[in-house]
Order: sequence, then C-alpha cells, then structure tokens
Amino acid sequence: MKSKAINGGVERVFVFILDQGEEAFESITEFANRENITGASVSAIGDFSQAKVGWFEFAAKTFKPIEDNEQCEVLSLLGDVAQGDDSKAGLHLQSVLGLQDGTLRGADPLSGSVQPTLEVTITETVVHPRRKKRPDLVIALISI
Repeated sequence: MKSKAINGGVERVFVFILDQGEEAFESITEFANRENITGASVSAIGDFSQAKVGWFEFAAKTFKPIEDNEQCEVLSLLGDVAQGDDSKAGLHLQSVLGLQDGTLRGADPLSGSVQPTLEVTITETVVHPRRKKRPDLVIALISI
C-alpha cells in the first residue's frame, strides 16, 4: 500500500492505493486506525477478483451474504468512518459493483480482494462523530 496526506491542516485528506491481493475493507480499517481517523468520508474505485456484499434483512437483523467469485469493477464505494464504542474506527460503506455481463450489484460490502488496484480517498472531518450500537437494529449507526 502507498499513501500520502494531501492536506496537513485541520482537515486531512488521504489518498492511498491498495495492491493486488489486499483485502479492501480490512486494509481501509487498519489505515484509519493507524492514522487515528475517527471521523471521515470515504470513496474508492477499482477492481476486485472476488467480492462478498450483504443485503441487510431488517426483520432478521442480519446481512444476507451475496458472493461474486469473478472479476468485478468497483464502480462506487462510498461511506464514512466514525469512532465506535471500542474507540476504534468503524466503517459504514455502500458499494456498486459492475459484473462481467454488465449487470450491477449494490449492497453493503463485506469483503473484497483487490485485483489489480483500489484507489481510496479519505477526507477527515473537523467533527469526529461516534458510532453507537443500536440494540434494536443490531448494527452501529452514527450518533449525533
């Protein structure tokens, strides 16, 4: 992974490029924790050799996993970073993947193996929101 802080002022902006074979969401989380990023917006584009997304089934309070075991384009990966109950960076991302047949798959990304690259931009916010687990939903949401 290569990275560079673009703006060293109050609001930091990072651009980093994940290498082939890296697990995208684990790498983004590790980067945010290493840089002490606890409030930010995230965007990325690139490619995965395989990916797993999850559709949140509200009634069951769980994610239904959907696996794509083929090369796919990361057309849009958007979301945020907020400090969780454990004081670490917690990601909430949404993805749109383009499949080989031209169809799209959109859902919460659960895993993605980078191939050949994923270009990520993280823009830190001045205010650092907290992510609190909601017992009624079984997921953590930003608490403002």
